[in-house]
Amino acid sequence: MDPARFQTLSGEYQNLRIAVLGDFCLDRYLEIDPARQELSIETGLPVHNVVNVRAQPGAAGTILNNLSALGVGAIFPIGFAGDDGEGFELMRALESRAGVRLDHFVRTAERRTFTYCKPLVLSPGKPPVELNRLDSKNWSATPPLVQKLLLEQVSRLAPTLDAIIVLDQVDVPETGVVTRSLIEALPGIALRAANPDLFILADSRRGLKDFPPVVFKMNAAELSTLTGAKSDLSLGELQQVASRLARANGQRVFVSLAERGIVGAAPDGRVEHAPALPVRGEIDIVGAGDAVSANLTTALAAGASVGEALQVAMAAASVVIHKLGTTGTATTTEIAGLLERP
Repeated sequence: MDPARFQTLSGEYQNLRIAVLGDFCLDRYLEIDPARQELSIETGLPVHNVVNVRAQPGAAGTILNNLSALGVGAIFPIGFAGDDGEGFELMRALESRAGVRLDHFVRTAERRTFTYCKPLVLSPGKPPVELNRLDSKNWSATPPLVQKLLLEQVSRLAPTLDAIIVLDQVDVPETGVVTRSLIEALPGIALRAANPDLFILADSRRGLKDFPPVVFKMNAAELSTLTGAKSDLSLGELQQVASRLARANGQRVFVSLAERGIVGAAPDGRVEHAPALPVRGEIDIVGAGDAVSANLTTALAAGASVGEALQVAMAAASVVIHKLGTTGTATTTEIAGLLERP
């Protein structure tokens, strides 16, 4: 992409209003110094001494982090946090991000704060090593009152938005933010916004089978599960499957392909592909998919063509995977640096 064109597009980011609707998580990193390891007197087991604790928004919060890093003017998280210590940490982490407005985020004593606690062993001159994670999740259905509050928030906000990104991150259906009642309401939300072209991009770790026709973002395995296609498709075959799905839904479909790049299919039959950028050393793929979602949405909302948005998303993913020991983000400066390379 021509650098001047990206500068023009990214100059519009400050004017955008984007909501992130989904499962917000606290990513808590426990940084361990192996040189300070001890043995417990009581158990005889090794003690990992934590020398630093840092927290940042995770899951849907990773998308929010990327939107903030891009300089999006107004970012609205719509989700919930529990009335607990992790909820306090999550709220503090969210409000520290530039552009974030917390007016539509729900605090409730009826839910625990979704938390990924990640112990990291930090040794000089070596990449961080993550030990077994300690997760806190909700295992019961999201209470009807909480579901109602969330639906009211997104319905109230929708008329003012340029785009909504929906992320379903929980493993057990109906235990998070993106419940069946909210999924079924998505088309009506766009209609009530008096903006039938309101860009709504959806991504779900459990697949998009039950979602209405909004913009779908998925990986190749999820496309295979959704459509019944083979799992070992060539690039050309995958483009055909994505195109058929886009035509059937009447909405764009984006399929991330790891080292093969990304495909974007439009309802009119057009299909475009952007290759992944070369790897430049050690990588950590955590957060790459969320960076893609954030950058696709932001670029398209700013007026980019699908081809341009794919290029931007691949550059952002390349930035993120080269940030080790954290769920990284990509700034417009970092993205521009890769887009300018031959």
